[in-house]
Amino acid sequence: MNPRAGKSKGIVDSSRLSGPEKAAVVLLALGEDHAGVWRQLDEEEIKVISQAMAGLGQVTAGVVEDLLVEFVSGMGGGNITGSIELTQRLLASIMPGEKVDTLMEEIRGPAGRTMWDKLGNVNEAVLANYLKNEYPQTVAVVLSKIKSEHAARVLTCLPEDFALECVTRMLRMEPVQREILDKIEQTLRTEFMSNLARTSKRDSHEMMADIFNAFDRQTETRFITALEERNREAAERIRALMFVFEDLSKLDPGGVQTLLRSVEKDQLALALKGASDALRDMFFSNMSERAAKIMREDMETMGPVRLREVEQAQMSMVQAAKDLANKGEIVLVGAGGDDDELVY
Repeated sequence: MNPRAGKSKGIVDSSRLSGPEKAAVVLLALGEDHAGVWRQLDEEEIKVISQAMAGLGQVTAGVVEDLLVEFVSGMGGGNITGSIELTQRLLASIMPGEKVDTLMEEIRGPAGRTMWDKLGNVNEAVLANYLKNEYPQTVAVVLSKIKSEHAARVLTCLPEDFALECVTRMLRMEPVQREILDKIEQTLRTEFMSNLARTSKRDSHEMMADIFNAFDRQTETRFITALEERNREAAERIRALMFVFEDLSKLDPGGVQTLLRSVEKDQLALALKGASDALRDMFFSNMSERAAKIMREDMETMGPVRLREVEQAQMSMVQAAKDLANKGEIVLVGAGGDDDELVY
């Protein structure tokens, strides 16, 4: 629970408020009739105070009076409530509509407080697809402002010659002037981020591929077979997007070893019981001779096992591989992948 608030009384202690929150209370108390006060603030101050205001919630009359002692005689001192809607209405009275929309998008948006934070949450392939049409110098500036891990992933998605040119520009780059940064941010906001929802909308076939991946083998086969009878094209597209246990054969030795360190030995033994000979050999070849021998012996002494247990162990390994891929520790290529080589 918020330490500044009571169970249902809202904010009751002004000493617990930050500077921006105190300013937000004052401006809320002044209301729209005195919105001209906002004109005395620069854009960054407006942004910080607006963010504080939007998340303020209810503020008791006592706190309002504490913060507005010099104005108490001229005010009613009633409770006020900070909200997204009220913040937007106040800003609209002092700023152009376009700027208000941009600022409120940053306040509402879960993707980050700044443009660079937001870019860090954009899929690297989507971002690279946009940046490949920009000047290398512009791309160099953008990549220098986002996290290095994300910049690395974006570079790998760009055409090689273009990526190398961007790297060269980054090596020679001087400190970027504020006006240039502002211009790049504005361009990203109007030409990229505004269209991002449409650009990065998740494909329905991709969503269904994830769902099919979560099925047990029997259910998956039943649905795919039924779908093929109704819509063969959709079934083939889903099948191509699915990542299944046998696709682990496309990992290189480094990826296999990373995965082996993340999987329990008993689960690995169960999963390999139902694997093809080629996939078994691939895993064994990436173990030490002693570890491979012990694993084979464990599988032999295990005896017959239920198919469901094998499938669950294989699904567990696939999920472990996906988790590692999400962390950037390995790269996965599914049935529909075009890459012949994986780089770690």
